[in-house]
Amino acid sequence: MKDIHIIRELAAEYAQAANSDQNREKIRLHTAVNDLQMIRPIVLIDEIPWGEMAIGEELTLRCEDEDFRRLEGRLRRSLYQWKHMPADMALPNYIAVEKIIHSTGIGVEVEEELIEGGQVSSHKYHNVFQEAGLEMLHEPVITYDREETARQWEKVGEAVGDILPVKIVGEATGYGLGCKTWDTIATLMGADDLLFGLVDDPDFMHGLARKLTDIFLNTVKQYERLNLIDMDAMYCHCASALTSGMPKEPGDLAHNNLKKVWGRGLAQIFAAVSPQMHEEFDIQYMKEAMEPFGYVYYGCCEPLDQKIDILEQIPNLRKISITPWADVDAAAERIGTRYVISSKPNPSQLSLGKTDKEEVRRELSRILSACRRNRCSFELVLKDISTVNGNPQCLFDWEKTAMEMVCEYEGF
Repeated sequence: MKDIHIIRELAAEYAQAANSDQNREKIRLHTAVNDLQMIRPIVLIDEIPWGEMAIGEELTLRCEDEDFRRLEGRLRRSLYQWKHMPADMALPNYIAVEKIIHSTGIGVEVEEELIEGGQVSSHKYHNVFQEAGLEMLHEPVITYDREETARQWEKVGEAVGDILPVKIVGEATGYGLGCKTWDTIATLMGADDLLFGLVDDPDFMHGLARKLTDIFLNTVKQYERLNLIDMDAMYCHCASALTSGMPKEPGDLAHNNLKKVWGRGLAQIFAAVSPQMHEEFDIQYMKEAMEPFGYVYYGCCEPLDQKIDILEQIPNLRKISITPWADVDAAAERIGTRYVISSKPNPSQLSLGKTDKEEVRRELSRILSACRRNRCSFELVLKDISTVNGNPQCLFDWEKTAMEMVCEYEGF
């Protein structure tokens, strides 16, 4: 009974936030950005170093039951962010119970050395293809544990279903179900062997890209057939996914439709290759991988400002990631009003545990000016926040400065 009392108190607080006018306005702003009809830029904060964020007892877990404890953690983090650094976060007005999904894998396991750090660790990957070839790769078999999912749904529903709807949701098509062929290859070969392989053994590398593209397409189509995709996801990884451009019908929840969800592609290791090589080894396969989706969000941490022309080949492209290592002026000029810019301010300035507000303003001013000048629809996504050096206040200060600037934004 103690656990249920804790969960119900948190759920009631969450329901108040999710059903607020403030949240409805955030949803409207998100949708306008992705519809290329921006009202103002939106600001999102994700990939937070939660181990450094404790203030008092706000994040302290008190439930003993494993299922309730997991839900408690999600609710406490959402409420913490809503209170201290909401920016333009949008909350679903239901409690999600994720479908329990299993995969047999693709036939090979990553071999790595982990070098432990503080909040983050380093990884050294070994080339698994030195001993075997492409024949060990195979398509996975995806299964849905309906019984366990139903058990969790019933348990959570009995606890809080009178406060908020409790909804079974599938996998969002962001990073986990995105086409990250070359990120995967980087973990299977290591960065050095991958990059040398593009020059020394291009036929093998093309074979790898072909095989993993086929595996990706087979996997997402299994998810679609088994109705394991979240058709109402509010985010595509850390970026906003809300749009009126892919209207949902009631039957879409029971019969998933890839044409009504976002596809995600990326090739972070290709930050180190030319546009010609990027096109040859990734874009030609990405065109096929992204064709089934309604909208496509491409990119992550790789700079793409000099590669917009090759990205235009991707069908259904709607959003492009522009990182701190890209020239936002050049990117905005090339993108204009055709795509959404998902701009990523540099999180490293928070690593010292303090915020240089003037530096924050300089960085954000450049992004806002470039997008204003070129009439771009855009979002600011602060992510990959490895550390705040034990001082959450610096993140709160960054959020306050960013929100002041976007709320004053004019020019779209």
